Amino acid sequence: MTSLLLVEDDTVIRTSVGLALERYGYRMTTAADGLTGLEAAQAGGHDLLLLDVMLPGLDGISVCRRIRETSQVPILMMSARGDGLDVVAGLEGGADDYVVKPVDLPVLVARIRSLLRRATIARPEPATGQAAASAVLAFGELSIDTGALEVRRAGQRVELAPSELRLLLEFAAHPGIVLERATLLRTVWDYGWDGDSRVVDLCVQRLRKKIGAERIETVRGFGYKLRIT
Repeated sequence: MTSLLLVEDDTVIRTSVGLALERYGYRMTTAADGLTGLEAAQAGGHDLLLLDVMLPGLDGISVCRRIRETSQVPILMMSARGDGLDVVAGLEGGADDYVVKPVDLPVLVARIRSLLRRATIARPEPATGQAAASAVLAFGELSIDTGALEVRRAGQRVELAPSELRLLLEFAAHPGIVLERATLLRTVWDYGWDGDSRVVDLCVQRLRKKIGAERIETVRGFGYKLRIT
């Protein structure tokens, strides 16, 4: 059973969302403040974290940043201000996606399922008696092992969050080709509708810090492309 950690200080929201997600088959753990939520997250055993932005003790953005120091578990932020700076700060801090409160349950479940799919990228099954194929793609000092899902820069292992890895794999599958933000929202974030392009922009920003700012080029008015050389 998939395990979720919900960190939300509002008792009504915490209880109602927790019960609703249990009916969808998820095993729920809840916390009412940031410090308790951080301790629960660091204890491990959760497949995905739901973090409210405004939390007592330690705010959700700080919790997210602390978790990202040691873990790449999928993180979904919940914000009461969908157009606020807290959304940007949460995505910059390492969150994979966000939803706006009051939470629409079908949208929340869709985002959860999408994040979980991204965190478990399917590998092709090897043929009987054969080893699994593993292509290693090289772009300058950057190498991507598509079978082992490992990324290295100048020989050093690069740890990527699920969304960052999926985004890099999408770029690597289309090297030198400009990919529009709307296309990336569909192929990487599984959005079946127009999403917030800030999700793409801030994920690109985080990815650049890890693999080199020059590796992903911005094509103004269109999108991004992976530089081949």
